[in-house]
Amino acid sequence: MPGPFSKLSKALATAMLTCVALSLGGCLQELRDSMWSSREPAPKESTVAKDWTYRIGPGDSLNIFVWRNPELSQTVAVRPDGKFSTPLVKEFLATGKTPPQLAVELEKLLGEYVRDPLVTVTPSGFVGEYEDQVRVVGEATRPTATPYKKNMSILDLMIQVGGLTEFAAGNRAVLVRYTGGKEEEYKVRLHDLVKDGDISANVAMQPGDILIIPEAWF
Repeated sequence: MPGPFSKLSKALATAMLTCVALSLGGCLQELRDSMWSSREPAPKESTVAKDWTYRIGPGDSLNIFVWRNPELSQTVAVRPDGKFSTPLVKEFLATGKTPPQLAVELEKLLGEYVRDPLVTVTPSGFVGEYEDQVRVVGEATRPTATPYKKNMSILDLMIQVGGLTEFAAGNRAVLVRYTGGKEEEYKVRLHDLVKDGDISANVAMQPGDILIIPEAWF
């Protein structure tokens, strides 16, 4: 039968382990907070060019209209490899191009078969290029990847993903952005924005942005 000293030793050991765990947790929390606070606040205005134009991506649907040639006018799907096919075009790369750019290229190609073709390309579905998509990972209600839309803000994005989970540390969220091939990280205050309605915490998004929402410690 264990004596009173044995029980006391176990209690002391448990208490010591608890203190160590709390101390370690506090240190990790301080480390995380210091890393977050060292990041720059996200810029309010987007640096995306004002003439940013949607680029076609895999999964988009394209309405190809050839004036005065209804037999050549079709709606086609862009395959996962970025290409599509029509009766006169066995394979043609569409991804990475704007609709007007693709229309001009098709006019040159169809010009071998018909006289002075005039082509209009209208996309729908709007998946877009993967590198133009913005992504939300971590403690969002519905983490997702979505096509960038001109003048999109982080508030628009949070509405789309359904806001924060109950476990989210929204004010420690990080926005990862690639500028000129260089990765930059910014701090954002999602809790203030979403929960408290602080519009000053809203920031502009850019194509390719990644929003990381960590989990709260407690």
